[in-house]
Amino acid sequence: MKTGQARRNTFIMFLLAVLVGFFIVSVVEVLRSSFAPSGPGPDVQVASAVSGGDGLRMPGSFADLAERLKPCVVNIGTTKTVRGGFRSPFGQGSPFFGGDEFFERFFGDIPQREFKQRSLGSGFIISHDGYIFTNNHVVEQADKILVKLSDGKEFEAKVIGRDAKTDIALIKIKPDNSLPVAETGDSDKLRVGEWVMAIGNPFGLEQTVTAGIVSAKGRVIGAGPYDNFIQTDASINPGNSGGPLFNMEGKVIGINTAIVAQGQGIGFAIPISMAKSILPDLKAKGKVTRGWLGVSVQDISEEIAKSMKLKDRNGALVSDVFKGDPADKAGLKPGDVVIEISGKKIKDSHELLMVIAGFHVGETVRIKILREGQERELTITIAERKDQAEIAGTVENGEAFGMVVQEITPEIARHLGLSQKQGIIVVDVQEGSAADEVGIQPQDIILQVNKAKVANLKEYAREIRKAVEKGGILLLIKRGKSTFFVPLSK
Repeated sequence: MKTGQARRNTFIMFLLAVLVGFFIVSVVEVLRSSFAPSGPGPDVQVASAVSGGDGLRMPGSFADLAERLKPCVVNIGTTKTVRGGFRSPFGQGSPFFGGDEFFERFFGDIPQREFKQRSLGSGFIISHDGYIFTNNHVVEQADKILVKLSDGKEFEAKVIGRDAKTDIALIKIKPDNSLPVAETGDSDKLRVGEWVMAIGNPFGLEQTVTAGIVSAKGRVIGAGPYDNFIQTDASINPGNSGGPLFNMEGKVIGINTAIVAQGQGIGFAIPISMAKSILPDLKAKGKVTRGWLGVSVQDISEEIAKSMKLKDRNGALVSDVFKGDPADKAGLKPGDVVIEISGKKIKDSHELLMVIAGFHVGETVRIKILREGQERELTITIAERKDQAEIAGTVENGEAFGMVVQEITPEIARHLGLSQKQGIIVVDVQEGSAADEVGIQPQDIILQVNKAKVANLKEYAREIRKAVEKGGILLLIKRGKSTFFVPLSK
C-alpha cells in the first residue's frame, strides 16, 4: 500500500517538473523574441535583400529618392516654325500621279504658310551654372527653347552643342542662383536586373516618377549608327525624352530616349557614360569629332566562320579598305578579321564602330587581326571622321547623298514592326543633302541600287561605289506598304 502511494507521488512530482520546465522554456523564448531584432535569421535568404549592392534591393519606397532628385529635373518646351501648304493626299514623295509636283501644277502655285509647332520634353541639370543634358530630337530646329524648373521658374535656353548620331544635346540657361545638380554615375558598371527610376514630363505631366529594372544592355534598335541603349521597363512615354534614368544611389545612369510603339514596358535610354564622353566636344565645339579608320566591315556569320576556318564568330570582318585612309596606310586588307583594338576585345562590327569612334584624332592604336589564320598586330593613327562617311557597320556611300544605313537585324525588325527581316535600312539623313531633298527618310528600306538587289552591307557598298562613279543612282525604296523608285544625283 505504502509502495503504491510512493509510486504515485513520484509520478506526480515528475509530471510537475515537466510542466514547470516547459513553462520556463516558453517564457525564455517569449523574452528572447521580444528583445531580438525582427526579420529572418542569418540562414534565411530574402529575395528583396539580394547581396551585391543597393541597386539590386527592392526599395521599401522611392519617395525619399524622388523628393531629393526632382529639383534637378527640368521641363523643356520648344517652339519651331514650320512651313506648310497644299500637299497631295498620298504624302510627300508619293510615286502616285507625280506626287506633290503634279498637284501643284494642277491646282496652281499655292503659297506656303508658316505656323508654330510646339513640343515638350525633359532634361536634367549637370552644372550649378545652368548646363542641361537632353535629347537632340527635343531641341533640334527649335526657334525658342523654354526651360521650366521644379520650383516653377522659367528661363530661355540656347543650344550649346548637338550630336544627332547619339541623339544627345547640351543646352544652357542663365539662372538667378546656383542650381541643384544631378550627379552622374557609371553606366558601364550597370547590371541587368538593377532597380532604376525615371523622372520626366510624359505628355506634359510635370515631375512624373516611374520605376522599374534594367531589362538589358547594349541594345541596337536602328535609331542610329552608335546604338548602345539601356533597356528598361520603367514607364517612358512621349515627353520623357531627354529626362534622367537614376539608379538607387540617386546617380544618373541614362538619358531616356525611345520607346517601342507597339509594346508596353519597353523603353530605351542612352548610357550616361556615352554622354559624358562627348560632353567636352559639345561644350568646346558644339559638335562631336569622332575617330575614323577607313574600312567597311561586317559581322561574321556561321558560314563565313566555317569557310575561313575561324574558331568562333568573334571579331569584325574587313570587307573593304578605303584608299589613302588610316587603315590602308597601316596595311589592313579586305579579308582581315579585327579581333582586338588597344587591348579591347572586338565582338562584332558594331562594337568596332563604337571603339574607334571613342578615340581622339591623331591617337595611335594597336589593332590585332587574323590574316589567313595567323595573328598579326598593326599600328594605326586615327584620323577625323569625314562628313557622310561611315565607320564600321555602315557604308561609305558618297558624300553628296547624305545617308547613313545599316543592315536590318532581328531586333531592329521587331522594334520597328518590320515585315522585312533582312536588307538595308536608312538610319540617318543629313538635312539639306541630296537624299533629304528627294524625301528619303529614316526607316526607309532600300531594296535595290540601280536595279541590283541589295540584301546586306557588302552588296550595298559594291553597288553604291559603282553608282558614285557614274554620278547617279536609282534606289528602290520601301516605306510602310508602298514601294517606289527614287533617283539621286550628285
